[in-house]
Amino acid sequence: MQLQVINSPFNQEQAELLNRLLPTLTESQKVWLSGYLAASQTATAAGTPSVPTQEAQVGSTAQPISKDVTILYGSQTGNAQGLAEKAGKTLEGNGFNVTVSSMSDFKPNNLKKVENLLIVVSTHGEGDPPDNALSFHEFLHGRRAPKLDNLRYSVLALGDSSYEFFCKTGKDFDQRLEELGGKRLYDRVDCDLDYDEPAAEWIQGVLSGLSEAQGGAAVSVAAAAPQAGESAYSRTNPFKAEVLESINLNGRGSNKETRHLEISLEGSGLTYEPGDSLGVYPQNDPELVDLLLEEMKWNPEENVTINKQGESLALREALISHFEITVLTKPLVEQAAKLSENQELQELVSPDNVEKLKAYLDGRDFLDLVRDFAPWKGTAQDFISILRKMPARLYSISSSLAANPDEVHLTIGAVRYEAHGRERKGVCSILCAERLQPGDTLPVYVQHNQNFKLPANPDTPIIMVGPGTGIAPFRAFMQEREEMGAEGKSWLFFGDQHFVTDFLYQTEWQKWLKDGVLTKMDVAFSRDSDEKVYVQHRMLEQSKELFEWLQEGAAVYICGDEKNMAHDVHNVLIDIIEKEGGMSREQAEVYLADMQQQKRYQRDVY
Repeated sequence: MQLQVINSPFNQEQAELLNRLLPTLTESQKVWLSGYLAASQTATAAGTPSVPTQEAQVGSTAQPISKDVTILYGSQTGNAQGLAEKAGKTLEGNGFNVTVSSMSDFKPNNLKKVENLLIVVSTHGEGDPPDNALSFHEFLHGRRAPKLDNLRYSVLALGDSSYEFFCKTGKDFDQRLEELGGKRLYDRVDCDLDYDEPAAEWIQGVLSGLSEAQGGAAVSVAAAAPQAGESAYSRTNPFKAEVLESINLNGRGSNKETRHLEISLEGSGLTYEPGDSLGVYPQNDPELVDLLLEEMKWNPEENVTINKQGESLALREALISHFEITVLTKPLVEQAAKLSENQELQELVSPDNVEKLKAYLDGRDFLDLVRDFAPWKGTAQDFISILRKMPARLYSISSSLAANPDEVHLTIGAVRYEAHGRERKGVCSILCAERLQPGDTLPVYVQHNQNFKLPANPDTPIIMVGPGTGIAPFRAFMQEREEMGAEGKSWLFFGDQHFVTDFLYQTEWQKWLKDGVLTKMDVAFSRDSDEKVYVQHRMLEQSKELFEWLQEGAAVYICGDEKNMAHDVHNVLIDIIEKEGGMSREQAEVYLADMQQQKRYQRDVY
C-alpha cells in the first residue's frame, strides 16, 4: 500500500521517505513504531509529569527518584563495552542522564553517590574478571566497599556455557551489590555466546524498571539505526567479504599450518584500528555433518525451524551453516538427556556426577554424544532446538587500514588434534586452511576493542610480546606506525617452534628492523635447542634494559594464549620489576597494576 499526499497530512518529500521506509520494516518494528508514536502522542497531550506529582504518589516525605544512570562495563574483547554503550544510547533516548564508563576509569569512591547502576561484564578465562574490571572487582569485594542502601542496580553478565564458571563475574557483582544493601531494579540476565536477544530483553527490562520508578509507563526499545558514517554491517548483519589471498606462512616440514588471509572490505563501509578483531562466521565441516545425519538416520532434506522468528532450512544446510556441533556444554547434555531413556546418560547429568560430566565434555562433540548414548526418542527438530547458534570466531586483525585500504588481514593457525579415538578439526581454522579458496566469501564484521590500542602519543615506546599467531596485532601496529611516521621506540618478543619453518612474516620484520620502524627484536624458537626457550626467557635475559624502557614510560602489549604464555609473561614482568626496581613482590605487583590502570599494560588473550 502506497501512502499518497492527497489522502494524508504529509508533503511530497515526507510521503516518498515513508514509502521507501515502510516496506523495509519487520512486523516487530512496525508494532514498536506504532506503540512509540502512540506513547509520544499521549506524553504530548498529558505534558511532562512534574516531580511534585510523583512525590504525591509516593508520599510527601519521599525523595524524587534520580534520572541519572551510571553504566559500568568490564570487557576483554569489546562485547560488554558495545552493549553498555548501546544501553546508554537507549536510556538517553528515553530521557535519562547516562554516564558510560569502563570499570578501570571509574573512581570507586564515587560509588556511594550513585543511585542507579547498571553493570555489563564478561567472564574471562576460568571465571576471572576482564583486565579492565580487576581493580573495581577487588574494591567491591574488599573491606573498603561502602554500604549501598540507596542503590538500585541490575547486572548483564556475558559468558560461554562451555566453560565451568559460566558468567561467574556477573554473578559475583550481582551478589555483592545485594550484600552491600543494593536493590535490584531488574533481575540479572546471564548471556551465552549468542547474546543479542537476552541482552535486548535486559535493556527493555531495565528501561521499564527505571521508567516505573519514575512514575511513568513502561516503554519499548527499538533497534538503533546506524549513525551517519557507520557501516550497515555488524555482528547481527555480517558482510559477505571476498577472500583475495590465502597463504601458508609455515615452511615445508613444519608441524604447523598458519594461514595468512587477505580479505576485501570494499563496499562494506567497515573500518577498523590496529588492536581490533574481525568476527568470522564459519561453517561446519560437511563430512562431520554427514556422519551425524547417518548416525541418527535423519533425512538431510527435512525442513527444520532454526530460530524464534520461524525461519526454516533443510536439515543438512542448517547443521552446516547455523548450529554449533563441535562443542559440548553442560546445558546441551542436560537437554539431550530429556530426549533419551539411556540410564547411563541420566546418571551422567545427575547432580552427584558434576565432575564426571565435566570430564566427559572435555574434547567431545555432538557426534560423540549421539553415538555414546543411543537410542534416542526425539525428532531432528527436537535436537535442532537444543543446539546453540553457530558463534562467530574472533581473530586479531594483522593489518593496518591505512596501509591496506579496503582490506583486512588475518593470521589463523590451523587446529588439528586427536581426542577420544577421533581426529578433531577447528571449525573456522580448518575451513580457512582446507576449503576456502580466493574468490569465496566469508560473513564478517569488525569487533572494536578499545582495551588493546596503540598509545595516543606516537613517541611512546612500545614492547610487544606475541608468540605464534599472537604476532597478528603487532604486524598491524608496525604497519600503522610506519604509515604515521611514529618516532617512538618499539621492541618485539616473538617465539615459535623452529626458526627455519615457523618465523612468521620474517622478511617483513627484518625490513622494519632495517628501516628503523622496529627498534629491537628478540626471538625464541623452542624446538631448535635441547632446552626449550620461550619468550619469557628472552625477557628475563634482557631484564635490565626492559625495566629501563618501563621507567621511560613504555607500554607493554601481550597477545596469545592466556592459560600458559600470558600467565608466564605476566609473572616474569613482576619478576623483572621486582629485581631491577629493587622492590618487594607486593610493590612490583602494584607497579604493574598501576601500568594497567594507565593503559600501559594491555592484553589480547584467549
